[in-house]
Amino acid sequence: MNPQRSVRLLQPTLLCTALIAAMPSHAVDFHGYLRSGVGTTVGGGDQACFQAAGAPAKYRLGNECETYAEIGLGQEVWKEGEQSFYVDTMIAYNSRQANDWEATRTDTNGDANNPFDESGDVAIRQFNVVGHNLIESLPGADIWAGKRYYKRHDVHINDYYYWDVSGPGAGIEDIDLGFGKASIAWMRNTDGEWTYQGSGTGTNLANDTLDFRIGEIDVNPNGKLEIGYDYGKANLTDFQQRDDGYQDQKGHLITLEHTQAGWFGGYNKLAVQYGTDGIIATSGRNNTGNSDGDMLRLVNQGVVGITDDIEMMYVQIYEDRDFDNESGQQWLSFGVRPVYKWTDVMSTALEFGYDRIDPQADGERSRDLKKLTLAQQWSAGRSFWARPQIRVFATYAQWDGGRYQAASESIDAGEDDGLTFGVQAEAWW
Repeated sequence: MNPQRSVRLLQPTLLCTALIAAMPSHAVDFHGYLRSGVGTTVGGGDQACFQAAGAPAKYRLGNECETYAEIGLGQEVWKEGEQSFYVDTMIAYNSRQANDWEATRTDTNGDANNPFDESGDVAIRQFNVVGHNLIESLPGADIWAGKRYYKRHDVHINDYYYWDVSGPGAGIEDIDLGFGKASIAWMRNTDGEWTYQGSGTGTNLANDTLDFRIGEIDVNPNGKLEIGYDYGKANLTDFQQRDDGYQDQKGHLITLEHTQAGWFGGYNKLAVQYGTDGIIATSGRNNTGNSDGDMLRLVNQGVVGITDDIEMMYVQIYEDRDFDNESGQQWLSFGVRPVYKWTDVMSTALEFGYDRIDPQADGERSRDLKKLTLAQQWSAGRSFWARPQIRVFATYAQWDGGRYQAASESIDAGEDDGLTFGVQAEAWW
């Protein structure tokens, strides 16, 4: 084994260990997420995963081909009266789920764009400090700085983050307005590979997003509204401003989201978003790679209790991106995951997902993908959200007009369907 490689791989673990050792002898909050398993494709080879070409997401059940983990450690390190400081950390790991030993990409000189690269990635996802109740004029509010997941909004069954400005930043959150709680944040995400590749390349751009939102607004019985506005702008250096390859791109995103609790024993969440220009691609982060244009997006999702033994999650998504260079598209997505509970720990899930992409450009054909999974599950409880969970699954997918095949050589080019099966574990805590 290469000694230098071993040292680099141990760095995240040693860092977390040092943080624990440096903290006072109080209970440490241990939280995280993981998914991992093994699968194969009928016809041989590794497990294939299916996603419509151009679709921002895919339906997850029995359709994840990687090992992914988030390990978080946090602790309240100081408290006097109602004032306190909390330190939160998280290291994430992702690998192709192909071998016993899968080193980090930087150690193996792997190619991040190569789906058959067997290396993995280690990343710092969260390292931040939160100060609670420190500003006397804003009782109950938190001030924070560092890298963090910031008030992310997503759809669980296809892992689609439609409002997400996470990254390094700072802000004030949960300011009590009487009718709701306001939050303000400044976030930074940088494009490119951190290298300048010559005039006109437009890489390595620092993009700032200012995020304003008011949540927990009571609008009807058991119904709450959240209103958000994001402004993104490329923060060009003097050198970049003199280069015609860089664009001083801006963008705006307006979000309205209504959450109805107690909806048939669960909840329903409806989000409407309108975005312009550079902020469209990442739903809150400014991204200078886009042309000018606008976007309308509707996301409706929820979980309902059909009977005492059946729960179901559902989602409908409509998104229309219209760009001046005709690179936009319409995306229509629909998915359901009913779960039948045989006992308090055993259930059967059926997930159907449909995605259709209609490109804006003339001459490009529409494409769609249908995916169906049957899974037998053992969970830590009866709830739809109960985890840990171990599932045995079989997945069938059929597509038309092209498809994206992730991390697998198992499906030959030109084929229009595939069948996989396997076993997976998923947990959050």
